[in-house]
Amino acid sequence: MVEFEVTGTTVTVRVTGAHKVLALRDHVSFDLAQVRAVGPAPVDLRPPWLRTPGTFFPGVIAAGIFRGKGRKEFWDTRFDGQGVLIELAGADFTRVVVDAAEPESVLRRLTALAA
Repeated sequence: MVEFEVTGTTVTVRVTGAHKVLALRDHVSFDLAQVRAVGPAPVDLRPPWLRTPGTFFPGVIAAGIFRGKGRKEFWDTRFDGQGVLIELAGADFTRVVVDAAEPESVLRRLTALAA
């Protein structure tokens, strides 16, 4: 799971618990102006093929940085329907896919702030 923190126009996604070790990262930050789209992450969505660094067990967990064909993505999901998908432009990452305790409220909040 992760926690979302918004300070001014900066969104910080903080990785919590043991997932810090699996993702080999404790946070990801981006500006609200860089958000192209926000939505629920489909359960069958999979990360790009190159893991640099991170953890991936198909259908169980994807945590860390994944790259593929011009994409750099941060993932921290267990593929259990709690995922939030954030498409970015002009940021360090092209996509962020993370689990949230209350994905609907995160989606509403980020959509309202990015509009």
